[in-house]
Amino acid sequence: MIIDKNNILTGGKKPIIFDCFYTKTTQPKPIVIFCHGYKGFKDWGAWDIVAQTFAKAGFFFVKFNFSHNGGSVKQPLDFPDLEAFAQNNYSLELEDLDRIIEHFGSENKYAMEADANTISLIGHSRGGGIVLIKAEEDSRISKVVTLAGVSDYKSRFLEGSDTFKNWKETGRFFVENGRTKQQMPHDWQFYTDFVANENRLTISRAAKAIKKPWLIIHGDNDTTVTIEEAKALHNWNPNSRLEIIKDANHVFEASHPWSKDELPTNLKKVIKTTTSFFKE
Repeated sequence: MIIDKNNILTGGKKPIIFDCFYTKTTQPKPIVIFCHGYKGFKDWGAWDIVAQTFAKAGFFFVKFNFSHNGGSVKQPLDFPDLEAFAQNNYSLELEDLDRIIEHFGSENKYAMEADANTISLIGHSRGGGIVLIKAEEDSRISKVVTLAGVSDYKSRFLEGSDTFKNWKETGRFFVENGRTKQQMPHDWQFYTDFVANENRLTISRAAKAIKKPWLIIHGDNDTTVTIEEAKALHNWNPNSRLEIIKDANHVFEASHPWSKDELPTNLKKVIKTTTSFFKE
């Protein structure tokens, strides 16, 4: 297996760091691009083992850090660049995903191994909304999977709350990272960019409009993004496929750091269901 880590993609506002996992065969394989969620990164927890499992199943697996996720070229793990994190927004994440798709869809060093005509997306949590919007609007995408995906971005701004009012007045608010204990900043531009692009960024619109195969996977013990959001997504598009993993939490029992060689049982179920879906 080839594991090609920490490649640098330039050309945007900030570089994107990405990894490729594949079995070298000189036969182009279906590309699967994975998008992490809020306060996430490509090397979180068990994502490397997930990538290896997809590669063993015959896929060319790509995972990357959103350019403004708080990581850096020298330190792609965790969040050394909180000023970049403050400048992140949904539009930037869609732009980053487009840059990755464009890279693998054009001439590149992986052309003998990666099939640019078969690109599927997986998004976890907040990344679920990003991949759904992108899959709906981009003809290059074949299939999409949302893992513990959110159903609405606007509601998360808590418009009208004291926190929202204070954010507007000061231009910045902070969310504590429970693991690192960092105070992670969000600048007011995050909200204004959403308002300026609200139609595009409305997940329900994309859910109702998408015509491509779409798999929704959610744990019924997810306290971060509740199972009701998965049901809402499925109700907006009954042609989607909803798979509920019994007793699974938001990360399907993985954690960071992940020191075991094997995946947790619920995450294995996720991969088995997803690889079967992609091979259909």
